[in-house]
Amino acid sequence: MTRRILPRRSQRRPVAMAVQCRTQTGLRDDGEISDISSEGCCLRMRGLYFRVGARLIIRPQGLEGMPGVVRWISSDLAGVEFDRPIYGPVLEHLAKAHAIPQRA
Repeated sequence: MTRRILPRRSQRRPVAMAVQCRTQTGLRDDGEISDISSEGCCLRMRGLYFRVGARLIIRPQGLEGMPGVVRWISSDLAGVEFDRPIYGPVLEHLAKAHAIPQRA
């Protein structure tokens, strides 16, 4: 059985944003979001490894936690779908504040 790949609902924005993650069981680790959209993000963790379907809370510095579920895993990367989409102006602020500088 092959898995059907669905098109993205919104554009992903490249960022370098430090976050703290907490699993449903209470384990914590620091990580980094490498891209973000209103519906989810790509998360790189330093020590924790997740399973598809795992629930977690991602907390960027200075913001409330964003609960979500792991949808895919590849090596030390995990795709997380947020429980609630990020409000547009908040997403714009995060994308600008943590943008990856363009090479000249």
